[in-house]
Amino acid sequence: MATVLPRLEDLEDKSFDAFAVERMSRGDAEDPYPRLHELMRAGSVHEGSYRKMFTDIPDVQLGHMRQFMVVGYDACIRVLMDPENFRNHEVFKHSLGKSFGRTITVMDAPEHGRYRKVFQKAFLPQIVRQWGESVVDPVVDDLMGKFERRGEADLIEEYTHHFPFQVIYRQLELDAEQAPIFHKLAVAQLLSTIGAPQGAESTAKLGTFFQQLLDMRRANPGTDLVSHLATVEADGERLPDDVLTSFLRQLMNAGGDTTYRGTSVLLTCLLNNPEQLEAVRNDRDLIPQAIDEALRWDGPVTSTFRYTANDAEVDGTVIPAGSMVNVVLGSANRDPRKYENPDRFDIFRAKSVRPIPFASGPHVCIGQHLARVEMTRALNAILDRLPNLRLDPSKPAPAIKGYLLRVPDHLHVLFDPA
Repeated sequence: MATVLPRLEDLEDKSFDAFAVERMSRGDAEDPYPRLHELMRAGSVHEGSYRKMFTDIPDVQLGHMRQFMVVGYDACIRVLMDPENFRNHEVFKHSLGKSFGRTITVMDAPEHGRYRKVFQKAFLPQIVRQWGESVVDPVVDDLMGKFERRGEADLIEEYTHHFPFQVIYRQLELDAEQAPIFHKLAVAQLLSTIGAPQGAESTAKLGTFFQQLLDMRRANPGTDLVSHLATVEADGERLPDDVLTSFLRQLMNAGGDTTYRGTSVLLTCLLNNPEQLEAVRNDRDLIPQAIDEALRWDGPVTSTFRYTANDAEVDGTVIPAGSMVNVVLGSANRDPRKYENPDRFDIFRAKSVRPIPFASGPHVCIGQHLARVEMTRALNAILDRLPNLRLDPSKPAPAIKGYLLRVPDHLHVLFDPA
């Protein structure tokens, strides 16, 4: 597109390291699952904060609410599939609402259903698959070209931490030189949860930029995602500007951060199980089940939230109206009543119930198809271009950390240079 794009303003404190603060905020819990198994054995509902089990960092947005945890597959599904009693707005307005604005995650019915229908038209599977070759592959090629001849790499720092965000930049047709600021602000948005002023600052600056970009693309539409979202409609309805700019803010995290974490965990799992890595290398039809198993084994988000609009019963326990409910997705995906040997990563495990790493029900993640396309393309490229891939024994082994947002900070590997 020939038009000059608006400029994104950096943080006032340019030395602020949003990535380091984000790592600190998600805690250093290496394995929350033993505790989740204890909770599941004791029952489906427990009063208390999921966050407080793993970190002393206060939650300045949600800490004022009475909290309950729901654990186990059936109990989590019960909550997620009951939007009448377990709602989004009253809890997410304090968290994601402050970070992103009037996003569909914060909405309840009927407003949520109206706008979700429009977004779904923009993210239909057939549309997302087209992005694989035209958008995802060039990003993967560019990143891998910087290290594939070296014989060693940190696949987190040099690959997975960047490629989903760069996919978003290409979808939006943004200036490449603005990418570092975009990435920083996208991460910093969520720091409102710990009271960091850079959280609100990032939200405001991304909102100003996206509104300017939206105005520009409406005046001169192209084939990019913003132009598409500005014109797509369902049942004669288009997206209001505040809903669209909020979605674009959230896309930077939901579309970038989640895929980064999911891909990083997938690669870590396969490298820790070389026989399964080799099986996938030799039979690419195994990739979908490898992705599903990685997302089940350690999904990028271990818990989501709901708010009880009424007194609501789960497995014989009544959760009072006005409570915040931690729906612990990580427990559902490691439930031994649903999965044999749930703590083992096994791409060949017998098919049972479908895991819910992207939640379920009316608010199931709208971008899950894109996440799977990106993970598939990223893994295929690694299998094609990094022969004899293995963990680097001279470097620290990858350690997946975080009580809520799970990811290893490093993934040091060796391979035969191209």
